[in-house]
Amino acid sequence: MSTYAVLGAGRQGTAAAYDMARWGGARRIILADRDGEAARRAAERVNRMVGATIAEPAQVDVTDLEAVERLLRGVDAALSAVPYIYNLGITQAAIRARCSLCDLGGNTAIVRQQHAFHQEALAAGVSIIPDCGQVPGLGTTLIVYAMELLDQAVDVYMWDGGIPQNPRPPFNYLLTFHIAGLTNEYAEPAIFLRNWEIVEVEPMTEPETVEFPPPIGTLEAFVTGGGTSTMPWTFHGRLRTLQNKTLRHPGHFAQLRAFYDLGLWDTRPIRVGDGKVVPREVFHALFEPKVTFPGDKDTVIVRVRAVGKKDGRDAEAVVELIDHFDEETGFTAMERATGWSAAIVAEMMAQGRTPRGAGGVETFVPARPFVEEMRRRGLNVTERVAFLSANLKSRSQ
Repeated sequence: MSTYAVLGAGRQGTAAAYDMARWGGARRIILADRDGEAARRAAERVNRMVGATIAEPAQVDVTDLEAVERLLRGVDAALSAVPYIYNLGITQAAIRARCSLCDLGGNTAIVRQQHAFHQEALAAGVSIIPDCGQVPGLGTTLIVYAMELLDQAVDVYMWDGGIPQNPRPPFNYLLTFHIAGLTNEYAEPAIFLRNWEIVEVEPMTEPETVEFPPPIGTLEAFVTGGGTSTMPWTFHGRLRTLQNKTLRHPGHFAQLRAFYDLGLWDTRPIRVGDGKVVPREVFHALFEPKVTFPGDKDTVIVRVRAVGKKDGRDAEAVVELIDHFDEETGFTAMERATGWSAAIVAEMMAQGRTPRGAGGVETFVPARPFVEEMRRRGLNVTERVAFLSANLKSRSQ
């Protein structure tokens, strides 16, 4: 039995706490938030759903790192479900408290700084694994799993996204996580491997269409930042191609590209009249109400295609997750794919199933056991391996 802490009692944090209570062998779960009432409601929801008193609320401001350290002492593993800007300080507090930590990530530069605490984490006997959300995180592990299905992978492609089941105009999108995470993805360049080299690719570029089985149908995909996390550095020299694109309903790309071109995602203040405003904050204030529909149902898709060799022949491995809003628990697909998958990592850390030190999901999270845990929760991961004809192989390069 393990003791867990979740920092942030919002959507993903509550979903993660539920997972820990139901599947993680939790003895105790501390659900902490700077809003004490939000923490109380989240803990009550978790306890009600599992029929036991396991989760307890705590009021903590994560900018008070001494308070965070005190909270984490005696905790086996913690999940940070707060915005990524706080994760570096939380990482240091967790190491001092000798508590393993994973987080929902969202910024590769910060993640690489967290990895730099490897020796400190080793000395403390803990695991530090950032970027454990839906993508990167769940998608990262599905990439590793697809690569493991082949004898050698050379080119790896991922398409992923959270979409509304019934898209509403004008943007055909449903916001299911913090809007700052969304604009960070849309505004920051992607880091890919192409032709064996690490390259930076402009966001909101390279649109394409991708087909999925009914009722999903045709979606569009385009480049956004952050989805590959630290994998380009990890697999540099091993993979020729590594890239991901974000999936949305048709029409969304053209509309959002216009905002990007206009500079509405800039974070530098500009003068408007007698005052100054931050364009991105203005965008958040205008856009969020247009894509927030409480009660609307969502779908999460992650498709990975790895191309390489199997038994000496050209082959591909395709691994796919398609998950929908859960009627039984009321959790959205994004909460399941993000909160539950991050909770799996926290549980693995608490159970000693991850290396000690600080590192990437791609090297610290065992892929096959992770997929088995997802399937145990009813998250339907499918896989297939097929040999390729010369024609199919040439089209994949």
